[in-house]
Amino acid sequence: MKLTLWTYEGPPHVGAMRVATGMKGLHYVLHAPQGDTYADLLFTMIERRNHRPPVTYTTFQARDLGGDTANLFKDAARDAYARFQPEAMIVGASCTAELIQDDPGGLTEALGLPIPVIPLDLPSYQRKENFGADETFHQIVRHLAKPMPRTEAISCNILGATALGFRHRDDVAEVTRLLALMGISVNVAAPLNARPSDIARMGQAHFNVLLYPETGEGAARQLERTCGQPWTKIVPIGVGATRDFLHEVAAITGLSAAVDESALRLPWWSASVDSTYLTGKRVFIFGDATHAIAAARIAATEIGFTVVGMGCFNREFARPMRAAAKAHGVEALITDDYLEVEAEIERLQPELILGTQMERHIGKRLGIPCAVISSPVHVQDFPARYSPQMGFEGANVIFDTWIHPLVMGLEEHLLTMFREDFEFHDAAGASHHGAKAVARAEPVEAGVLHHRTPAEYLDKDEAAAVAVAVLGAPVWADAAERELKKIPFFVRGKAKRNTEKYAADRGVTEISVDTLYEAKAHYAR
Repeated sequence: MKLTLWTYEGPPHVGAMRVATGMKGLHYVLHAPQGDTYADLLFTMIERRNHRPPVTYTTFQARDLGGDTANLFKDAARDAYARFQPEAMIVGASCTAELIQDDPGGLTEALGLPIPVIPLDLPSYQRKENFGADETFHQIVRHLAKPMPRTEAISCNILGATALGFRHRDDVAEVTRLLALMGISVNVAAPLNARPSDIARMGQAHFNVLLYPETGEGAARQLERTCGQPWTKIVPIGVGATRDFLHEVAAITGLSAAVDESALRLPWWSASVDSTYLTGKRVFIFGDATHAIAAARIAATEIGFTVVGMGCFNREFARPMRAAAKAHGVEALITDDYLEVEAEIERLQPELILGTQMERHIGKRLGIPCAVISSPVHVQDFPARYSPQMGFEGANVIFDTWIHPLVMGLEEHLLTMFREDFEFHDAAGASHHGAKAVARAEPVEAGVLHHRTPAEYLDKDEAAAVAVAVLGAPVWADAAERELKKIPFFVRGKAKRNTEKYAADRGVTEISVDTLYEAKAHYAR
């Protein structure tokens, strides 16, 4: 655990909250100080849920630490049962309360409540949010699910979807639809929207579909051990992965993998005339391992991007991530430090970032377009519309989401053609504002030193002298700057940096048009 401005994952008890909030009829009693109640906002503000998470906090304060915090917990658990009448209860401690060592499981057991009480042992200082969700769901299944006769028709359970998950609601709906096309019904989808009584009948299914290994693999393995249910290993994100998933399900069930693909548009759209301009676009990918690995496959084999870097923040999946990165000819970045991710993006200078909300902010700062593919996400990535990532409709959504931040071929051609036009040059205001358009301030490119001082303070010759004497860096001649603006915006920053480095290495104090093209030839070798 460390202090940071941004974090990809919260502590494990937030993962437990994701499971509890996603389910119905389950209540979570959390031994925690007053400040830890902030987690409610993750669900009510970011996910826009219309009810609070089913969590009761003991909310002890500093003055309580010298007294009996164990009785505070027992009172909270007793009151929570009386008030909410849940079918089952999970109990645990936050990272702060873990230090008190009050044993929430033992304390609740002593109360003799007439419902299943499931204790959670989540090591707050060694593990993080996804582990907390996975372990919580695993313990719920371990305590409640039992072997039982299979359903007459072939059925399955769908595992791993939680509250606050990236498009989990719509993914479950899309995969349910796909399975129905194969003649397979869904016995239970959990934990999202399931009740403890639903968990108790999970043993009726013939097999399990694991959508999110980060939050459901523990439960899948538990059901395999206790109920003899096989589980799918392929996550159906992208066209190729969805087809592979259908064949995997067909191998388990003996059914046909042939389904209606008439609504699938990604393959043709990615091969269409304007979209061929996307071929070879350099992309950097970062997120949870499941979504990042899937995104790399889609980018490289279905859209035609070039993967120049990829990684994940969940170290538990470092091995499959490294294997996937090796297949794409890059080295995986395994880190939960967003500053390391930012430094790698700045070094690689991709033309598109596929990442989390963190990378969206990094992209804005560096002037690189970004599409969000993984949690953590902000409120705009919980859309009101149907917007899955899985299945064939998910592939259509992914295509739209990824290409919208990029400039299409014809658009870029027109921007270049009219670059010097009074209405469309770089400093012009927005054209749709008409006569009221206000000229833009000169853009500042991230990571690039702008050596000129404003004209009202220094003329060009004085600015050049200051830049060379103080910064030791060359300045740009007017003609060279005009030529630089002809370079497409998404590679202009890199061209400028390369040219300035080329000039500085050779002692050139003023960059001319010739210097610009000499640098281009040098770095093209």
